[in-house]
Amino acid sequence: MATAAASAAPRPAAAMGKPVLETRNRGILTVGVMGAMIMQILDTTIANVALPHMATALGATQDTVTWVLTSYIVATAIALPATGWLSARFGSRNLFLIAVAGFILASMACGTAVSLTEMVVFRVFQGVFAAFINPLSQTAMLDINPPERAAKAMSVWGMGVMVGPIMGPVIGGWLTESYNWRWVFYVNVPVGLLTFAILWFLLPSRPKDAKSFDVGGFLLIGIAVAAFQLMLDRGQERDWFSSWEIVIEGLVALAATWMTVIHLATAKKPLFDRQLFANRNLVTGMFFMVVIGVSTMAPMALLPPMLQSLFGYPVIDTGMMMAPRGVGVLVTMWFAGVMMSRIDARIMIAVGLIVFAWSLRMMAGYSLEMDFWPVVTTGFVQGLGMGLVFMPLNSLAFATLDGRFRPDGASLLNLFRSIGQSAGISMVTVLLARNIQTSHADLSQHVTATTIPGLNLGQLDQFGALSDSVMAVADGMVNKQAAMIAYIDDFYLMAWISVAVLPLVLLLRRPKGKVEAVHAE
Repeated sequence: MATAAASAAPRPAAAMGKPVLETRNRGILTVGVMGAMIMQILDTTIANVALPHMATALGATQDTVTWVLTSYIVATAIALPATGWLSARFGSRNLFLIAVAGFILASMACGTAVSLTEMVVFRVFQGVFAAFINPLSQTAMLDINPPERAAKAMSVWGMGVMVGPIMGPVIGGWLTESYNWRWVFYVNVPVGLLTFAILWFLLPSRPKDAKSFDVGGFLLIGIAVAAFQLMLDRGQERDWFSSWEIVIEGLVALAATWMTVIHLATAKKPLFDRQLFANRNLVTGMFFMVVIGVSTMAPMALLPPMLQSLFGYPVIDTGMMMAPRGVGVLVTMWFAGVMMSRIDARIMIAVGLIVFAWSLRMMAGYSLEMDFWPVVTTGFVQGLGMGLVFMPLNSLAFATLDGRFRPDGASLLNLFRSIGQSAGISMVTVLLARNIQTSHADLSQHVTATTIPGLNLGQLDQFGALSDSVMAVADGMVNKQAAMIAYIDDFYLMAWISVAVLPLVLLLRRPKGKVEAVHAE
């Protein structure tokens, strides 16, 4: 993910065969940089499979435990625009070391949390430090390699970005099953300490630059994102707009968003250059990123609770069943990178969205009687669609953008993707809770002697003390069916959202000449 960090200071020119910044051992430093980046990426998915266990330990409900995910994503989104200024002000080396150290400490704190409130607070701190690691790792990979090795360095970095989504559920499942859910956070400590030591001894620093920072724009974006997410997370609990709290949060989010637009349009030195918003491909890419964030992260949040609570799979099996999604992404990312100069990238994006929507439609065919194969196959197909969308979309979004705006453009894309991810998780979680209640009420009406021959609820007294147990078993069966229906409704919704965004492909311009693959995760 290239962000404003990449433009923190004027980048020195690099001669062929010579990197921008010299280091004593490029190979070992690469291991340290990649270790920090993979550790941060891993934490976006490693906690997913452990959510049901966290809910029990932290006294959270199914719709509130997802705050563990959304708080991390929102904190990362809010802190992201400040990366460039902090890197220029304090030095890229110092900020990288602070980010890794802070991430380690926040991870330890997450592992010790005893309530949902504590966990959310610690995850916010973890997300803030994580926001700096990804852009700084990409900047470091470019700086320590000579220009002729830049493409290879970005290929290694891009493949590392994909290790997290693939290995996160597997590692999280194994740690939770073998030890307990707290180890999904404690595992960052040994990895982080090794990474910190390598960076401390080998990482060079970019030159400092006391550039100005748009504090007003940064605060307005932060307030808008935080208020919007708070409204989504607490809406179900507070009965939405019948609560003054939710009304106020909605109004604050709306007002802050409007003020952000006015500020960016009128400020002398705005947080993001106004020329960015004149680029049609980039702006279209932002809208795409919101939808992609909703559609890609929501299934990752829904599947672990579904597989564990409805189907009874152990947590390690849940992680293994979710891993094929990442394999599918790797396959089509490689394919898209090879075929980018031969096939219109817009066609690949459209095909990817159709494949992705098809996979969600397949998921809407889940039933309580199926085995694990439908989960594995739909996950792999979904990954194929994701890979076909990500690589070409990033390339087209930057293809018509002036090179000096690329870092800030990537920052905006990732900001919108983070907003989509957090909003998507909250949206499907709320709909799941409401649809379970609705479906339970609908199904209960049909549990009668007429629809089920031989059933006579009025004769349950003959079972004596066991009558309550009989009713509990019947209610449990209705609950499972209602929950399955609610999950299917969510999958249908995400499929339609993926189809609805297809017309945006027509707004993308195909630049003259070849379109090269751009890694801007």
